[in-house]
Amino acid sequence: QVQLVESGGGLVQAGGSLRLSCAASGRTFSSYVMGWFRQAPGKEREFVAAISWSGDSTHYADSVKGRFTIFRSNSKNTVYLQMRSLKPEDTAVYYCAAAIRSRGYPPYEYDYWGQGTQVTVSS
Repeated sequence: QVQLVESGGGLVQAGGSLRLSCAASGRTFSSYVMGWFRQAPGKEREFVAAISWSGDSTHYADSVKGRFTIFRSNSKNTVYLQMRSLKPEDTAVYYCAAAIRSRGYPPYEYDYWGQGTQVTVSS
C-alpha cells in the first residue's frame, strides 16, 4: 500500500502560479503511475495529468495542456504539479492518486488517493 499526502495549495490571483506536491510513503514509489485529479464545487472529479513510472511519459487534460506540468522524483517519493497561468476555473480541490503497475499506462483506474489540497484562483 501507499499513502499520499498533498501540499502546496492556496489562494492565488489569476495568471499566477502554484506548485503542488504529493509525498508518498513506502519504498516502491517508482512502480506506481501517478496522477493528479481535481474536483470543483458541484462538479465531478476530473483528470488533470498523469506520469509514468519513470517519468518519461505524461498525459494532460486539454484544459490544462501548456499551462500545467507534472513531474516526479522517485528518489524523493514525490510527484509534483506545476501550475502556471492559473484561471478562476482551475479552482478546485486537487487530489494525488497512484495506480499499480499492472494497470498499465495510462491507467483507467487508480488505486490510492490522497486527501486533497484546495486551490483557489481569484479573478
